[in-house]
Amino acid sequence: MIYLDNAATSWPKPPGVVRAVSAALIRCAGNPGRTSHRAAMDGAALIQECRERLAQLFGIANPLRVCFAFNATDALNLAIKGMLSPGDHAICSSMEHNSVWRPLTALAERGVEFSVAEAPPSGIVDVASVERLLRPNTRLIVMIHASNVNGAIQPVAAIGQLARARGIALLVDAAQSAGAIPIDVEAMKIDLLAFPGHKGLLGPQGTGGLYVSERVNPRPLKEGGTGSESNSPLQPSYYPDRLESGTLNLPGIAGLNESVRYLMKKGLAQIARSEAALIERLLTGLASLDRVTIYGPPPGLPRASVVSFNIRSMDPVWVATELERVASIACRPGWHCAALAHRTQGTQETGTVRFSPGPFTRMAEIETALGAVAELARKA
Repeated sequence: MIYLDNAATSWPKPPGVVRAVSAALIRCAGNPGRTSHRAAMDGAALIQECRERLAQLFGIANPLRVCFAFNATDALNLAIKGMLSPGDHAICSSMEHNSVWRPLTALAERGVEFSVAEAPPSGIVDVASVERLLRPNTRLIVMIHASNVNGAIQPVAAIGQLARARGIALLVDAAQSAGAIPIDVEAMKIDLLAFPGHKGLLGPQGTGGLYVSERVNPRPLKEGGTGSESNSPLQPSYYPDRLESGTLNLPGIAGLNESVRYLMKKGLAQIARSEAALIERLLTGLASLDRVTIYGPPPGLPRASVVSFNIRSMDPVWVATELERVASIACRPGWHCAALAHRTQGTQETGTVRFSPGPFTRMAEIETALGAVAELARKA
């Protein structure tokens, strides 16, 4: 299999991840934070180690402000619904994933207002378009860092400057950037950072988290057992307990801890260079083909490791099916759970075919994929 679907979930995982998950299942008996015996304490230490690694990766001063979640969608819902109340106003971009658009739409039925900063077809939002939408009751700006549809990278640091100057919280969706593009929450003035563990961070599915800065204090989405203040009917007010009710995914976090260790040892800069070379070859190869349309930022602008394209008159689902049949290429067709982004780039009727290389993709696999696309394009 030539795996070009890393934007959905990364594969393969670093070798140590499977071993770490297995070791946690075997050795970390008990429930961390719920008892004092050694096996449970070992699990708690592992969870804290992962918090500290993630904090180091994202430039977070206090690891206890890293709250574990099940994925980026879970973290985004926690942040959006925890920050906004009836009468509040929020701003997002027209490149957002449904994990932002749908929670905001649901809240709009309960008295929350939101505006959409429209991006051009390239997918890159102008900071001025965000500024024009600001209102006296704007409490939250939600911005995707890198598009899962076409790889467009948003000017998050500039939007962070704008938000901080106006006293507005900035929530960043790092689903496609965490582990692939450097993030420093302090330098970029990010107040809330939602990230999955299973994509660029190369960890297991069912892992992720939300960073919450000292400047904000979202309401919990759920209350329950935290292993702390168990004799109180109230949810603890301190972090991470405030946002972590119930038993955490310890085996998954063990795998995530190992994958983040791997990333930090290898270096995000090296991974970024490798993926950039693969993307450049994909873009030049696809651009040379008649009847193929590429979407996203123009040549010369940076993009995440995502390329969307269509072959004239061919249904994207059929194209993806043929690519797997003739060349064992695993990719994703359709709308990628991001209807707003497809409307922005004009592919709302058809969707696209998406290739998303990862850290373990080889250039030879890209050449095979280009050859397979070229063969289909000749038949269009």
